Amino acid sequence: MIKHSTFVMFTSLALFTLSNSVNAGQLEKDVEELRLPLASKTMPRIVDRYQDVTEGLNNKLSSATDELAITQMVASEGHRLWLQAVKDVQSGHTDDRALYWSRLMMRESLKTQRVGYNIAPWQREILVSAIEKTSRGFSDIHFKTDTRIKILLTGFDPFFLDKDIGQSNPSGVTALALDGYQFNIDGKIAQIETVMIPVRFADFDKGIIESLLTPIYRDNRVDMIFTVSMGREQFDIERFPARNRSADAPDNLNVLTGASKTNPLPPMLNNQPLTGPEFVEFSLPIAAMQKEKGHWQVNDNHQVSTIDRGQFEAKSLNELQNETSVEGSGGGYLSNEISYRSILLMQQFGRNIPIGHIHTPKVKGYDSQAEHDIVEQIKVMIAAAAASL
Repeated sequence: MIKHSTFVMFTSLALFTLSNSVNAGQLEKDVEELRLPLASKTMPRIVDRYQDVTEGLNNKLSSATDELAITQMVASEGHRLWLQAVKDVQSGHTDDRALYWSRLMMRESLKTQRVGYNIAPWQREILVSAIEKTSRGFSDIHFKTDTRIKILLTGFDPFFLDKDIGQSNPSGVTALALDGYQFNIDGKIAQIETVMIPVRFADFDKGIIESLLTPIYRDNRVDMIFTVSMGREQFDIERFPARNRSADAPDNLNVLTGASKTNPLPPMLNNQPLTGPEFVEFSLPIAAMQKEKGHWQVNDNHQVSTIDRGQFEAKSLNELQNETSVEGSGGGYLSNEISYRSILLMQQFGRNIPIGHIHTPKVKGYDSQAEHDIVEQIKVMIAAAAASL
């Protein structure tokens, strides 16, 4: 007969082993997720704004027993978060930060929380990928049947958060405010669909922009594309995006590319340096976009920088043919890169639609009124551009 103390020891050991088995395969939290404690302390109402969604995910994880069902559940919860943020902003809460921080909370749970079955690290990575895609609107690009003019717009996450943990991004607010927005152009219904892009070099190197836009170009799904990010003092429409990275600035994972203004480097795609011309040119109807006046000036920005000539105002794409790019009109960071990759891919597919990058006026931290006004002026610019089709 087994003594009581021995039975207790064996039972405890079995439970410990089972617990470790079920909780095995945790993933390490990354730099973005490690900022969560400071964000929760600094702005708890923002971080916890969608607490019902994040807690709902946690509860479902702990009771999950089926791999396929949990993947579908996670995708559904990510989509739910996206829809909640869109509804929130379109109801008048002009703030993109709750979506960003809630997504990170969900990622953290998927990486570390005990799940109701023995889950491997690679399975956790699949779940993190699912939450990334669906909570950014990537699976929610749906144009209504009566739409005649289809427009895609991208925004970015908040960034430079080690400088200001409460930083917002007007481009993200714009994406949330305009998702599904319909308006009338000469009796034709126009509709905007939007997605949110991470501020991470690795995602760009892995082809996030090409993955998003390849089916759109291949199937000729949209009539116009706007990439949007936060920029300078006014609105800048960036005429000549450049191939190379040159900004000596970290992404949201605090990664530096090694690129600089004296050592510009091309980004990667398929584990190879991205190939293409040093500069490309936007195809937006800039004159129409500049006609509508708003709070800020709208500039057709021709400023570029090259190895041989430094910074100058390029008059034409032909003038840039034999130059080595340092900065495009949109700089040497991811805002320039998203525009370059979008235009380059369109050309590779042989498409010819209006496409280009809008740099919004910058905001310090968070400014509800300024970001509302930025969204309203972008609405007017897009309507003017759509009317030119």
